[in-house]
Amino acid sequence: MSDFLLTQVINFGTPLIGLILLLGALGFPVGASVVVIAAGAFSQQGVLDWHEAVAIGLAGAVLGDMLGYGMGHYAKGWMEKRFGNSPAWVNASKSFQKQAGLAIYLTRWLVTAVAIPTNLIAGGSGYKFSRFLLYDVSGELTWLLLYGGLGYWFGSQWELVYDFISNFGGFILGLIIVGFGIKQAWNWQERRKLATTEA
Repeated sequence: MSDFLLTQVINFGTPLIGLILLLGALGFPVGASVVVIAAGAFSQQGVLDWHEAVAIGLAGAVLGDMLGYGMGHYAKGWMEKRFGNSPAWVNASKSFQKQAGLAIYLTRWLVTAVAIPTNLIAGGSGYKFSRFLLYDVSGELTWLLLYGGLGYWFGSQWELVYDFISNFGGFILGLIIVGFGIKQAWNWQERRKLATTEA
């Protein structure tokens, strides 16, 4: 699929990059990161204009994220009816509100595997749209400049960069999951100590 899309990017240029990034932000398996890195390499080779690629790519990615936020927003009533009384849901919503900006920013470029659920949670938890948009645009721009810049810098060896980033992203996600588990275990232990002291 990626080889086919990359050939089409060469044929149709930056409008297709915008469309691919929009679809990627909505969860379609189109290989958005590989397209961004390859677009950087194509820009270095003179096939694409990098200013145009960044502008149109940013518009597509942000539009896709906004649609994801909107889906979460309009499903808010259903989610509150279904999960609203659950202590886990209440705690997750409160925790998200405290760290939402950082979560939105980092899931645009560092931990992209959880970007779509983050969009849905942001919309469903009532996180302010203007703040969501600010962190979203910042994160997507970081992603485009960093990944595209690496593709531009490494030129014809951009595929090695993609392989490294793919492996690194999985490693970072694993560290976050382990860190979250340790934090939850610590919090549980502290609550247990407090309950024992009060008893």
